[in-house]
Amino acid sequence: MEQPGSIQASLPEDIALKIASCLQVGDLCALGSCSRFWRDLCGLDFLWEPLARRRWPSLDSLTESSSADHGDSSSFKGWRDFYVNWHAEMAERAALVVQHVEQCLFSDSLEIRDYLKAIEHLSSMRLGFKDVEMFLFRPEVNVLLNLVGLHYCMHWLEVPAEHVMEALQNSKISQRQVSVKWWKLGRLFYGFRMRDESHSRSVSLQDLALPQENEVLSVLHRGAIHEVLRVQISVFHSTSTSRSFPERASL
Repeated sequence: MEQPGSIQASLPEDIALKIASCLQVGDLCALGSCSRFWRDLCGLDFLWEPLARRRWPSLDSLTESSSADHGDSSSFKGWRDFYVNWHAEMAERAALVVQHVEQCLFSDSLEIRDYLKAIEHLSSMRLGFKDVEMFLFRPEVNVLLNLVGLHYCMHWLEVPAEHVMEALQNSKISQRQVSVKWWKLGRLFYGFRMRDESHSRSVSLQDLALPQENEVLSVLHRGAIHEVLRVQISVFHSTSTSRSFPERASL
């Protein structure tokens, strides 16, 4: 029986690199822990630079802003270290958004101004689709954070719906549901203001990624402006009753 060392010695480096280049980050790290040979090979910039650029397509602008924040970019030690450090940076940024949403929650509900503020934070922090998938598309976090990530990916990053759907399914959160309720100013009828209109929808994250559910995402995207008085997003509870919202007095 051949020893592992003899197998590695007989394996051409170009073939080993080809094998390693087909792996995702987790598998590449696991392979690198097998032996000194694989550790050295799996740490090559040749492998880590494309992984970093695929995960963060706007990498050049990201690194420029990071260098401006930290003052110096001369400490670059290779693409593997860069990937690890930038992953940690993205995790910290995502944690700030999670903290913001959790602080704004009231009885499992979120007002639209706080919801849109969370999306603005994601945009200003320049999280990518993979970052959202890793840090917000998780079953252990609040479903409203799942929704924030979904909305950000579809409207800000313009990720194709089928890719978002696949990410939701892989993360096992596609069937989680939210309730969206919005109130619209009552229409004028012969000079009199009618009662305000109340609209409510309970919908799964998977359905929100479909084109026919554009109405709900459009309401969330616009927020409380013009004829829309208020928008409230809640965790869906099948046995709960909707909380009331004071109606505008009729004239």
